[in-house]
Amino acid sequence: MITYISKKQLSISEFKTPFKTELLTDNRWVELASIVPWDTFASLYISLMNSSQGRPGISPRTILGALIIKHKENLSDEKTIQAIQENVYMQFFVGLEGFQTDKIFDSSLFVTIRKRIGKTEFDLLNAKLIKSLSHKKDAQNSSKKEGDENHPPNKGKLQADATVADQYITFPTDAKLLNSSRKKLDDMIDKLYCYDDKKGIKPRTYKRILDTAFLNYSKKKNKGKSVHRKMKRKLLESVNRNLNFVKAMLSNSVNLEMGKYYPLTKKDLDLIEVIAQVYLQQKQMYDDNTNTCKDRIVSIYQPHVRPILRGKQNARVEFGAKLGVSLDNGFALLNHLSWNAYHEGKDLINQVEQYFNIHGYYPDLVQVDKAYSTRENRKWLKEKGIRITAPQLGRKPKQGINPYQKAKRKKEAAERNHIEAKFGQGKNGYNLNKIRAKLKSTSESWVSCIFFVMNLINYQKKSSLGTIFYQLLVELVFFIKT
Repeated sequence: MITYISKKQLSISEFKTPFKTELLTDNRWVELASIVPWDTFASLYISLMNSSQGRPGISPRTILGALIIKHKENLSDEKTIQAIQENVYMQFFVGLEGFQTDKIFDSSLFVTIRKRIGKTEFDLLNAKLIKSLSHKKDAQNSSKKEGDENHPPNKGKLQADATVADQYITFPTDAKLLNSSRKKLDDMIDKLYCYDDKKGIKPRTYKRILDTAFLNYSKKKNKGKSVHRKMKRKLLESVNRNLNFVKAMLSNSVNLEMGKYYPLTKKDLDLIEVIAQVYLQQKQMYDDNTNTCKDRIVSIYQPHVRPILRGKQNARVEFGAKLGVSLDNGFALLNHLSWNAYHEGKDLINQVEQYFNIHGYYPDLVQVDKAYSTRENRKWLKEKGIRITAPQLGRKPKQGINPYQKAKRKKEAAERNHIEAKFGQGKNGYNLNKIRAKLKSTSESWVSCIFFVMNLINYQKKSSLGTIFYQLLVELVFFIKT
């Protein structure tokens, strides 16, 4: 039984706040703030700014802290600013001196930040994290036998694989793409007609007829090939007709000048060029009766996105940037980001060289799948004394391997699943498969920031485990002495 008697509504001035007390030192944001390379990021960010012109900028720590909070908590730009505005620990994390009720900056600034900070800057921050942790391990293992100064011994393991960071776009079909192009051109024709002072006869676009035809086409559950081609032919004719109308209206209007009252924005003018290219690609595929073409555009608003053929069970084709990733002791390095499909086996030599640049020595073992085990890669790895988890080429040796070697090879091959788990962490926990940025540069910054946040979490876990292990070791030594 619950008894509730309402005396009065509690006012905001009567609400008691605990802010007179000190912050907890074991809070997750306080602990995370101690390991982020703030100074490295600040020097990188300041180098991108003009120190002599413009108004005073926002602190680099505030900017990086807001990006980390956004991707760690999986929030939108607006909700990230709201969360920081309401949370005193988040405000400490972004570098504020005290709690404030004002916004740290407007959420629209995130787009500008992503344009400034790209893959290169986050790669340097990731390298800084890995170097700081590897130097600690090297200092602990300094008593072990070392090789030549010029040729240090190979140590460690490196996993490598490729994945796709899917853009958050609707699943593209030829009919959807052409219909969205047609409707966008219809809007441009309306704007140009209203802008013209003379206003002659408005071009006829058959808007309502085509809207009804596309609606009926969409409602059909089982569409045969003839149905697709019939709808595609109608849309191609409409897009071509609307394109000619728009170009004619732009060229014939005398009063059409770029200025305050110009009816079309720069985005609209860029969209006209994209739609014209989409029409040429779709017309070529329709005439040739094929479903593929070079540099195929799958979104008129994001023309840089390409279809990546993956052959996975759930998605045979993915739409986004293809990523070549290497995993070093749990830290993921984004070695290659390409918007076009490519063979991931070409990334391996560069990934191993980046491992050498960070640690100062090559890995002892490279754990990859068959796509990386090309003859060129095998030859290069053999010259560096690096083993690879791939069966040898040619005939099997007459003398088979012993059970110990067989179990060791099986275990090393199974360890490659760690990088698959890292991809799952990024896609399930940080929406690596739902990149919501629209531009090419901002999408690359979004993807790179996700990998940096995952590395921060991994660094925090390893640092805390190392501290606990060290404390236990000290207590054990003290117990033995006593």
